[in-house]
Amino acid sequence: MTWTLPTRSGRYAVALAPRGAGLVAVGWGPDGGDGPAPVAATSSFEADLDLLPLEATALGTRNVHGAELVVRRADGLRGARLVLSGEVVLGRDDDGATHLVCPLADEVLGLGVRLHLRTHPAHDVVEKWAELHNTSEQPIELLRAWGGAFTIPAVAGAAVNLLGGAWSREFTPFEATLGAGTLSIGSRQGITSHTYAPVVTVVPAGTDAGVRYGVALAWSGSWRMTLDAVPFADHVRVAAGPDDESGVLTLAPGERLTTPALAGVRVEGDADDLAHAWHTYQATLARTRGPEHRPVVYNSWFATTFDVRVEHQLELAAAAGEVGAEVFVVDDGWFRGRTSDRAALGDWEVDLYRNPDGLGPLAAGVRALGMRFGLWVEPEAVSPDSDLYRAHPEWAHQVAGRPLETLRNQYVLNLGRPEVEEWVLGTLRRLLGDGDITYLKWDMNRSIADGGQSVLGGDDWSWRHTQAYYRILDALRAEFPRVTVEACAGGGGRIDHAVLARTDVVWPSDETGPRDRLAIQHGFLGVLPAWTMSSWVTDLPDLLDRDRDGAPASLEFRFVVAMAGVLGIGADLLAWDAATRDRASSLVALYRSVRSVVHTGRVRRHGSPADGACAVQYTGADSVVVLAWRRPGAADLTVHLRDLDPDARYRLRGDDVGTRAFTGKELGTEGFAVGWAYRDCDVVILDRV
Repeated sequence: MTWTLPTRSGRYAVALAPRGAGLVAVGWGPDGGDGPAPVAATSSFEADLDLLPLEATALGTRNVHGAELVVRRADGLRGARLVLSGEVVLGRDDDGATHLVCPLADEVLGLGVRLHLRTHPAHDVVEKWAELHNTSEQPIELLRAWGGAFTIPAVAGAAVNLLGGAWSREFTPFEATLGAGTLSIGSRQGITSHTYAPVVTVVPAGTDAGVRYGVALAWSGSWRMTLDAVPFADHVRVAAGPDDESGVLTLAPGERLTTPALAGVRVEGDADDLAHAWHTYQATLARTRGPEHRPVVYNSWFATTFDVRVEHQLELAAAAGEVGAEVFVVDDGWFRGRTSDRAALGDWEVDLYRNPDGLGPLAAGVRALGMRFGLWVEPEAVSPDSDLYRAHPEWAHQVAGRPLETLRNQYVLNLGRPEVEEWVLGTLRRLLGDGDITYLKWDMNRSIADGGQSVLGGDDWSWRHTQAYYRILDALRAEFPRVTVEACAGGGGRIDHAVLARTDVVWPSDETGPRDRLAIQHGFLGVLPAWTMSSWVTDLPDLLDRDRDGAPASLEFRFVVAMAGVLGIGADLLAWDAATRDRASSLVALYRSVRSVVHTGRVRRHGSPADGACAVQYTGADSVVVLAWRRPGAADLTVHLRDLDPDARYRLRGDDVGTRAFTGKELGTEGFAVGWAYRDCDVVILDRV
């Protein structure tokens, strides 16, 4: 029996494994491979279930090679032998998705597993997850609880592309060659982390059609992803889920748990074709891609740091409105006692000493200027020097008997405690309740180094914290639909599909130096969409690239970098002269004229920021936008545009309306020479005529 799940341009097919041991993948791609399950060679040292491409398996069902589920019952019984325990059901969800559910169980252990596979005609991604149910009378420890795996054909090994980094240098591309062995990446920090993004690309060696596979995990706590290349097995198996080193989940009798979803996609093409497949899927996660939740932001942090005074903020707001900002966000320092990063996190009330009338006059002034009003918060954090910590020291993540560790002079609240979750949600409801605030920047500026113990028993601290984080975000979206939520964790420390599904924009990095930021955005756009990528214009220099070129980037260069995603401004506008603000105003207007194409068009990267010149192309139905940058002394750049209708004609937007139109074929074969209207950058707009 074979079950086929259609995607946008292909099919994913599975069949029943031998002896009813779950499902085995039999095809993925344009033809779907509707044949029977393949027969694997066996020996007395490897059973067929160890070699077959099972959709998800357990230690005990599969014993030689890695498994996604590793369990131990309280009486010491270890492992699960899963077999089919009911009918495999293939149906349709209300949104048109094809959804397969396969029930499995180990009656001896007392564990039920419902494996889910889901596809949708809007995209080519296959989603997998599992529901686990303890049907025994004893607790069951989930030493590893991952919801599925993707088996990728790789006869001659594979190249693995991943995104790594650190604070201020997130989303840096790395490549590893995997012939045999296991490659493992992840986080033990309670967040996805700056070290690795939870997504990989696998490119099988020796393939003719340029086939590549992407796999991504939707989980925002500690996590682990493994890529296993078994010698002579002709495949790479990719699996992922909550970290299995720093925590253990425990199912009490009768309790259920749903694993995070693992998403996989197959494309025939290059890295940007894979990026487009991801972006198409991510569009289904977003509530909107329109400007209503992607406004031009002005954030006052770099202009004021902790010195937040209403009169000064109103001066900045007037300048922000002048240059075209659509929302004015007050960052850290607005709440009582917050004069440095050493105190007051957790005391989320307006500092009436510095602002006796509160923030009401500021919010009213911002609205009078035609902008929305927003606030920065860090609701998971608490300062040792705060009224909240003095009242509730037990609310911080901690292990009894160990001294707490401060990072950035703060602790992390344990959202896994129900009373803490309730307090955080209540605090945010109070802040948003009067309607003044319609933009919320949710930050988190340290990892959870003191995790390791749950107040409810067990060491599932990361799981409980992350699930509470989701519940709070879900409640805010339901109760305050007008509020735009920006996710931040000291930059790109918590970005994954689960965050994209619950927030509107994300902050990829605290690094705003324009050439460094361009490199970060290059990696980001390879797996994540432009409409989520918050990017600011500031006056800060590059941290890493400051000495390469000598000459600082122009104002226009900085703006065009930020135009590649969701444009924001973080500079001290009162330090800019009138001419600079006029230039900024025209650049904001230019961005707003192309925003819809940047946020919804197909992304194609031309070259790399490490080159002398590079560009990013956004192709919409009626227009093409090309953002280009070059280093001092770099040669001219000719961009060979792709994804165009070869027979359609495209005309350059601008003053020279009489210039000839180019066909899509000409723009692809002969290319388009960038004119460098701003010396070190350019914005090229081609309209279909």
